[in-house]
Order: sequence, then structure tokens, then C-alpha cells
Amino acid sequence: MTDLTETTTVPTPVQFIAPDGTFAPNAGAEEYGDIVAGLDDATLQRMFHDMTVVRAFDVEAGNLQRQGQLALWVPSHGQEAAQVGSAYATRPQDHVFPSYREHAVGFVRGIDLMNVVRLLRGVTHGGWDPKDPRNGNFHLYTLVIGSQALHATGYAMGIALDGASGTGDLESDQAAIVYFGDGATSQGDVSEAFVFAASYQTPQVFFLQNNHWAISVPVTRQSRTPLFKRGTGFGIPSVQIDGNDVLASYAVTAKNLDEARAGGGPRLVEALTYRIGAHTTSDDPTKYRTDDELASWVARDPIARFQTYLRSRGADDAFFAEVAAQAKDYAADTRRRTLALESPPADLMFENVYTDEHPLTAEQFEWLERYEESLEGGDAR
Repeated sequence: MTDLTETTTVPTPVQFIAPDGTFAPNAGAEEYGDIVAGLDDATLQRMFHDMTVVRAFDVEAGNLQRQGQLALWVPSHGQEAAQVGSAYATRPQDHVFPSYREHAVGFVRGIDLMNVVRLLRGVTHGGWDPKDPRNGNFHLYTLVIGSQALHATGYAMGIALDGASGTGDLESDQAAIVYFGDGATSQGDVSEAFVFAASYQTPQVFFLQNNHWAISVPVTRQSRTPLFKRGTGFGIPSVQIDGNDVLASYAVTAKNLDEARAGGGPRLVEALTYRIGAHTTSDDPTKYRTDDELASWVARDPIARFQTYLRSRGADDAFFAEVAAQAKDYAADTRRRTLALESPPADLMFENVYTDEHPLTAEQFEWLERYEESLEGGDAR
């Protein structure tokens, strides 16, 4: 039997910033060099700010869950470079379809991250309205693994059929980007999305965050070949990047989104990163991964790497101290606002079941009113 893990040739993932923070573009980065060169210091420092603030938020939300304030938390610690870089590559008219840990992407696109807190506290039935201009076309979190790939592909098909893409005007042409993990690639929904995207040449990017663990199953168990090659098998141009390098994430995603917008069809980007925390707060990663593996990825921390790079460009202690203070304030505000949340009225569950009023939900609502009145009158049985 052929051992595919030994015979498959894998190119080096695209990288601009080495793990030690030095600027060292590899051969795969050459075609993206002009994109990175166009980033000014102000933009780079905003990227660092966003990565740092979202990590502080993520840690605080995890603490709140442990203290009984949230039903569940889904950490994003370690994946900030992949998320912030790719989010900065999107344009205002693009539509973003997340899974359930894209906190940094949502932050960049403009949503109030308290919407994620409300969702995981169980006091909202969706979290936010994607059609609200303040939410940057950032669609709802999807807990059904891989289904968002179909949502994004269907939306991208609509973009193409409406003629909202492919004209060559990058300021108005739309594209969709969908985020999913290595575990989702084992779901049929993702393969079906690849089929339709390739068949209809949809204007979209599939952004795969390979964080190496689908809960307790390692990626080596899931696939004998690199995951980005799956896109190629469906006829989708695909590339693998160092997902802990925010510049690689930005440049590669920007180029592929622009190509998709201009009529070039779908693209797949696999970002190699690592989930430092648990899959969710209901999980114990010490049961299935080693301390040595975790330590090796902590040493490649995307924020520490980017900080070293920014220092080489002249960022000083005052800048980093200010960002740290802002991150601390954001985390403290998250705690304050979370503790102030109140339970929603019970009738909220009827509001969005159907677009128009429905006799069944009307009947159920009337029953609920009668039941609550009986409790107030002491007649509950």
C-alpha cells in the first residue's frame, strides 16, 4: 500500500514573518510581496491592537464561563493572526460566514462582541442582525459543523446570478468568505459546497483554519494528505499559509478575494495555526494532547511574533503599553456588561419563528400568558 504521507510533495506554507519575529519572506511569499508592501505602520499597528484586544476579551469570557456567567465559551486563543489578517483583507461589500470561534473576524467587521457573549449566555436566539450596517455583513455563528460552507456558497451563487461581481470594479464587486476548521473538512456539507462553488465559479474564498484538533481527533487522523489539496481535487485553486503570520494571512486572502471578486471563481486558503485553549469550555485538552506539543505552538505565538516585528519597524514601549491598557479596559468592560445582563422575556421565543404571525405560535403565546397569570395568582398546578 502506498503511504501518501511520505509520497505527497507539500510546498512550504507562505510566510513573511518567521516565528522569531524577523521579516523573512520565503519563496512562496514572492507573489504577494507588493500587497504587504502596501501596508503602512498605522494599519499594522491597528492589526496588532485588534489581535491583542480580542485575546483579552477571549480570556475574560472564558473566565466568566468558569464563574457560571456563560453556559459555554469557545476560545480563539492562538488563532488571532489568521483571523485578523484575513478580516483586514475583506472589503466592506463582502459577506463573511463564520463558524463559532471567529471573534477577531467579527471584531474587525464591526460587531459588538457582547453579541457573542449574549449568544453563549443563552439570552438571544441568534446574536446579531447581519443586515444591520453596523455589523459589517458578518453573518451568524453556526454551530452545525460545516453547514456555513453551504450558506456561503449559496450566497455567493446569488451574488454571481445578481451580477454583483465579476465586473472588475473591486470597490463594488462582492465576494463571500467562509471560515471553518479542519474537523469540518470531514463533513459532507463542505465537500458539497466545494462541488457547487467549483461548478458555478462562485466569487468566494474558503478560509480553513487548521488548528490541528477536531475536538480530540488530530488532523493526522482525519486526512492522509494536506487539507488544502482537497480544494485542488475539486478544481479550486488552493494555497497553504503560516496561519500564525498575520501578514501572510492578509496578503494571501486579499489576493484570492480580489481574484474571486473579479470573476476568477472560488479559492481555498488553509491557515496552519493551533488552538491553544480547549475546543470549548466543556472540553479537557490535557486528555488527548501532550504538553510538549502545546509548548511548541505557544513558542510560535502570533501576537508575540508580530510584536517583535513591529519593534523592528520602530514601535516603542509606549505604543505597546497603550494597547495593553486598552485591551485590559475592553476585558473589564466585557465583565461589567456581562454581569449586568438580564434574562429576556419569555415571549421573545415567539418573535422570529415565522416572518409573519402564525396561528400556532399565537396559540402557544396565549397559553404562555395564561400560565404566567396562573403563577401570579397562585393557581399553578
